[in-house]
This record gives sequence, C-alpha cells and structure tokens, in this order.
Amino acid sequence: MGAFKKFAVAALALGGAGAAALWWLALPERLSPDAVAALGTGDAARGQRIFDAGGCASCHAKPKSEGEARLLLAGGVELKTGFGTFVAPNISTDPNDGIGAWSLEDFANAMLKGVSREGQHLYPAFPYASYARMKPAEVADLYAFMKTLPSVAGSAPGHTLPFPVSIRSGVGLWKLLYLSDQPVVAFADGTPDKVLRGRDLVEGAGHCGECHTPRSPAGGADRTQWLAGAAAAEGQGIVPNITPEGSGISGWSESDIASYLETGFTPEFDSVGGTMVEVQKNMARLSAEDREAIAAYLKATPPHPNGYPAPQPKPAG
Repeated sequence: MGAFKKFAVAALALGGAGAAALWWLALPERLSPDAVAALGTGDAARGQRIFDAGGCASCHAKPKSEGEARLLLAGGVELKTGFGTFVAPNISTDPNDGIGAWSLEDFANAMLKGVSREGQHLYPAFPYASYARMKPAEVADLYAFMKTLPSVAGSAPGHTLPFPVSIRSGVGLWKLLYLSDQPVVAFADGTPDKVLRGRDLVEGAGHCGECHTPRSPAGGADRTQWLAGAAAAEGQGIVPNITPEGSGISGWSESDIASYLETGFTPEFDSVGGTMVEVQKNMARLSAEDREAIAAYLKATPPHPNGYPAPQPKPAG
C-alpha cells in the first residue's frame, strides 16, 4: 500500500474514531441509581414553594391566567428566539398529553439531566441547566405538588426549529459545556445561611440566570458574567444587570429588593414591567424569608459591568 493510501486509511480511521467518540459523548445521561434513591418521597406542601419559585405557571399555563387557572398546565406558550420557536409542553397530570404517567425518576431525569421519559435530550429552553443545581429533595417535593394539579387534555404544538438546531443529538455536546450541578457562586465557609438559601433559589429553581446572564453564540450562559444582564431572548430589549454593579439594582438595599419582589414597586415608585411582571407575581407568593434570602444573595454576588452593549445613539436626520 502506498504512503498516500496509508495516510488516507489512517485519517479515515481517526475520523471514524472521533465521530464515534462524539456520538458517545452526546448520548443522553440519566440519573444514577444512587441519585434516584436520594430523591426520597417528596412533600406537596413544600413543593408548592418550588413551583412558585420556578414560575412553572408562567410558561405552562395560558398567558394572563389568574387564580386556579394558573394551575391548568396545558402548555402552548411560545418562546421565539434566534435558535427557533420553542413551545412549552403540556405538563398537567393528563396521562396521555401531559406527565401524569411519569414516575418520580422520569421527572427527575427531565429536571436534573434534561432527558425526556423516552430517553431523548430536551432542549435547554426548558431551563434544566439551572434546575440541575436543585437539591434532589426539592425535585421530589415539586413532583409531589405537580401530582395534585388538574389533568388537562390536549397536546401543545411542537417546536419550530431550523437545521441544525433540530438535531437533538447536538444538545448532548451542548450539555458537556453548560450543564453542571455545581453552584455558580462559591462562597467561603461561614457565609450566612440566608445567603446560601438565596443561592439555592436564584441559581436553582428560580433560574434567574437564564435571563439575566449573557449567553455565548451557542446559547449557553456565560458564568464569568453571572447576572450581569443580557440581550432579551425575544425582541430587541435588554434584561438588566442584577449584580451589585451596573445599571440595574446596584443602588438598591436588600430591603428594597425584597420589597420589589413582594409588591412590584421599585424604590423610585416605578412599577414592574415586561416579562418581569410574571416573575414578580411568582416571587410575591414566596415567604418573606425567601424573598429576603434572594435579596441577600444578590447583594453578595460578585459585581460585573453590564453584560449587554450600551445603546447606540440614533443617527441625526
């Protein structure tokens, strides 16, 4: 065999090995048996807190739903992004169209690993990159609460995604870069429990970083600019910087932040607007201790300059 042919065979072999390695790395990963055992049985009363912190109704109920209608989780809300249009699915207890037939293990795999009951990668428009930091008991509590909610028949429409986003196997490689169960902000020993409680809520169930952190071209959160503000996923707006620096809430006290989350009014007596309306509505359902913990965490996070470009002046004329 000539030298060129030997080189070509070697290159093909290496290429094949590389492709096989990528395929293996991109396979969906489920929870280990030990992780499943750590879930426990769950408590529905505690689970309602996680449901509210996570804003589940904001994405999975009909827009502008109030009262008991917020618990009808039929899905259908669209998130129009640069990667395509994602549609929130039915997560009611309907056994056919929702998640009524899911076991706790199925649910936990979706929340913590981004893997569906059928073993497919879920798209990270479902914010499991944040939920992965939740405690197993919190996932079990949320599952217990979800089981108490009404069954709603009817499947939500599917996503509308361009190639190559439509290839789910690519999500496995995305997870290698952006899926971690470790806290984003590592605090020193002796950090007050209130701050750590706030970290659990903000970095985990509350998934605040999904909107308030800049993203890479691949759509992953840039943890080096955690909570520094970002371009809005939809439209042309921006999501403010909520670190102790920048143009967002840097001048607010802990009590200002906690009050805003409860009432929707800023220290300047302005009112909450945009997509934050739904978030604030959910935060108002938490306990005062939870809102105070969130505020304490935000004041303790590393400061960052704004993570979005400064607005450009309009041309004269």
